[in-house]
Amino acid sequence: MSVCSGECYGVTSMAAQLKEALARQTILRRKQVEARTGLSRSTIYERTKAGTFPVPISIGAKAVGWLESEIDAWLTTQIQKSRKTA
Repeated sequence: MSVCSGECYGVTSMAAQLKEALARQTILRRKQVEARTGLSRSTIYERTKAGTFPVPISIGAKAVGWLESEIDAWLTTQIQKSRKTA
């Protein structure tokens, strides 16, 4: 008799899914965000303050970064917005 460990019938447990999702998170530093989005430093912070850009997370006493998944989602939204108006 086998015991299910992590995956049964193709369904992964919620805890295992969460652990896997967190392990795949990548933090981007500001220069990387600027390169990916084409936005300047000041525009990133202006849009963050306005609530129209992802909020950075603290990664140290004087360091912040953005979750790559949130930047990717923001970019996808911007593409969709621009294609709908065209």
